[in-house]
Amino acid sequence: MAQQLRTPAAEEALLRGHAAGDKDDAVAVAGESKDAKRARAGLCGVLRERKVVELARAKRRLVEVPYTATLAHTANALLAARVSAVAVAAPPGHWIGAGGSMILESDPATGAVRKHYIGMVNMLDILAHIAEAGDDNDAAADAAPGEAVDLDRRMAVPVSSVIGHSLEGLTLWTLHPNTSVLDCMETFSKGVHRALVPLESAAENVVAAELVEAAPGYRMVTQMDVARFLRARAAELGDAILSRSVRGVGVGGAVLAVASGTKVIEAVRAMRAASLAAVPVVDAAPADDADARRILLQLQDGRGKRVVETFSATDLRDCPVAELQAWLGVAVAEFKKKVAMYRAGVLAADADEEEERRREMVTCSPESTLGEAIEKAVAHHVHRLWVVDEEGLLAGVVSLTDVLRVVREAAIGEDRELHDILS
Repeated sequence: MAQQLRTPAAEEALLRGHAAGDKDDAVAVAGESKDAKRARAGLCGVLRERKVVELARAKRRLVEVPYTATLAHTANALLAARVSAVAVAAPPGHWIGAGGSMILESDPATGAVRKHYIGMVNMLDILAHIAEAGDDNDAAADAAPGEAVDLDRRMAVPVSSVIGHSLEGLTLWTLHPNTSVLDCMETFSKGVHRALVPLESAAENVVAAELVEAAPGYRMVTQMDVARFLRARAAELGDAILSRSVRGVGVGGAVLAVASGTKVIEAVRAMRAASLAAVPVVDAAPADDADARRILLQLQDGRGKRVVETFSATDLRDCPVAELQAWLGVAVAEFKKKVAMYRAGVLAADADEEEERRREMVTCSPESTLGEAIEKAVAHHVHRLWVVDEEGLLAGVVSLTDVLRVVREAAIGEDRELHDILS
């Protein structure tokens, strides 16, 4: 039976309800062993006790498209459901899933396999496919950027043909329901953004390269869900870790950016080449025409420049397919304005204050804490924060991948120290 879609805010409220209801579980039973007490103690104990099924139960039903759906249909599904990725479903027995996986949905009454999830497709996969148009035809380089792509033809291909165009899409990730949040964080700290979790698992060959898993239903758990979990349990996690600054996490390395005058199609091609889902838009002032052309075609190190926007796959997702052809040739800054006007018009009936807050560019300072970074990321539903100095110039970037990696490593380090004390 179909389930009602929940907004991210409703999902987080449900997660908070689980957190409150689970407090009694954290009370140590009288007479338990020292090892059991140690397992419950500290941040690592909290993350080890909690399972990903708790996060999955709070999620809405899985958004999916059939393998025969066109890219235009898929893009519309992403926009209508306001999700970053959709599962691609096919009849069983005809496909090998991404990464060799066999993720099957079975009938809850009979156990018969109904469908096979062969991969995940996000907007970056679609953008990579669009960007290939310029690479396939050298003559397209002389045409106007918006005219260099036959968008109708590119968007008419089946979605199954673009699975794996982005780096993450090369593998379909799944997590067992009893996987701990700590182990889930290990997967997500390596750059994996989302994974399918069966509500009732019947996994086979779980150690082998080819995973066969059948379940009556799946939910998608993402990095953002773990971030919401950390925010909901901030009091239990303590200040020792969450009070650390982001300076050592997101400051120091190059931050690839695009200039505000870069055409959308050129930005998409550059992002595809670097496997980036989002880049900062900087207000750059090139020295001459030749330098200007080079900067507008390539990613640049944005450090020391003023950030004016964020350009991401989500912006392309929110662009109506009917307008995408014309808007590919405009500058990124102008494109952002057009998308904002579309959101304010067509999407106004469904938008709310929380949704508008998420559209703002989100930054933090080098002295911001991990806790503050998590709070901002969750509140604005973003996967990265641009780190800016006192003058508002770009100094670095902090992603949820970075945050989850640091929190997990700190939790394990704290657990080792506690083990040494008790042993």
